[in-house]
Amino acid sequence: MSHPDEARRVEIKDGEQTVAAADVSRQPDGAARASLHPTSGHVAPGHRAELVDAVVDAPEVQESDRLEASVPLGDSEALQRLRERTEQTETRAAGSTALVDGTIPDGPAGEDPAASTPPES
Repeated sequence: MSHPDEARRVEIKDGEQTVAAADVSRQPDGAARASLHPTSGHVAPGHRAELVDAVVDAPEVQESDRLEASVPLGDSEALQRLRERTEQTETRAAGSTALVDGTIPDGPAGEDPAASTPPES
């Protein structure tokens, strides 16, 4: 388990330019914590959702059962993707930030749990 002060930096780049980044760590209580930092200015659609996917697929998050994320309040793309990638998701405002708490489902992004279950005989 990583120390809470040792955060992994996850970055999404468009060419050579970083367009979104996040710091991800595992907490002593077993939860993963992520702070998403999209760059200011125009970011092409899809990059913020891609950042959420990279965060949720990070080992610190996959080894956890819960994710606590902070996202800029107006970042609807990241908030929507967090809702899609977590279960029992709760979102609340805290100043200019949205705090998102959710449980992490089993399996990587896009995996259909029914597809990996063998049929009963």
